[in-house]
Amino acid sequence: MLRYRIFRIILGGIYKFWYNPKIIGKENIPNDGPIIIAGNHVHIMDQCNVIIATKRCIHYMAKKEYFDNKKVAWFFKSAHCIPVDRSIHDDAAKIAGIEVLKQKHALGIFPEGTRNAIKEERAKELYEKYFSEEISYEEFIKKIKDNKTSHINYLEELKDSKVITEEEFKDNIYTSNEFLNDMVLNYRITKEEYYNHSLLPFKFGAVSMAHKTNAKIIPYAITGDYKFRSKNLVVKIGEAIEVTEDLEESNKRLTEAIRNLMK
Repeated sequence: MLRYRIFRIILGGIYKFWYNPKIIGKENIPNDGPIIIAGNHVHIMDQCNVIIATKRCIHYMAKKEYFDNKKVAWFFKSAHCIPVDRSIHDDAAKIAGIEVLKQKHALGIFPEGTRNAIKEERAKELYEKYFSEEISYEEFIKKIKDNKTSHINYLEELKDSKVITEEEFKDNIYTSNEFLNDMVLNYRITKEEYYNHSLLPFKFGAVSMAHKTNAKIIPYAITGDYKFRSKNLVVKIGEAIEVTEDLEESNKRLTEAIRNLMK
């Protein structure tokens, strides 16, 4: 725990100076009791925004690959992270998370299950389907890598439903978020439709663990850009959500809470 506090003070200070995040709603994080901190996942540094927002130690669930890398494994262990093997239904990680909550600590989780960024498998699918005769795969990856999977999927859905043409889809796939915002401004889609497609489907881990341990879920949302001295990186932390026995309904409420915080 001492290492965690030291890292939080030193690295947290560096992080705040570099990215200049604006954090709203810190008071919504309880000082004690079992809680799950749950938010959208757009960048590798997302968890840092919540870590610097509270003095509580947040045990984040992190992909197993970080722990397999000897150069960085010590850091994630010192930060009290829980390794998760995403290639399987990792019961051991879930048990470890539940134990954290039973001890009345704070657990950090990304309900989307992964970063909302284009993965190699999806990129290859798009390339082979639409762009293989136009540009090289390497160039395609460079141009599309900063886009969200959810936005790309929504663009393709709009194409398939004839709301936009295939030419519009291909011309704007590299700047999907900007194009979708323009569509909102031009009344081609509604704001509600845009925000409904800004997240990947939530997995049930957060609401399931909260239900089993009587923990509350603290939702948060990150918007803006991760740039040096960013002028628009904003983190909104919402009010606690109490989970009921209806996990599907609770998961919908969590999704909606995070969507609303993104607005």
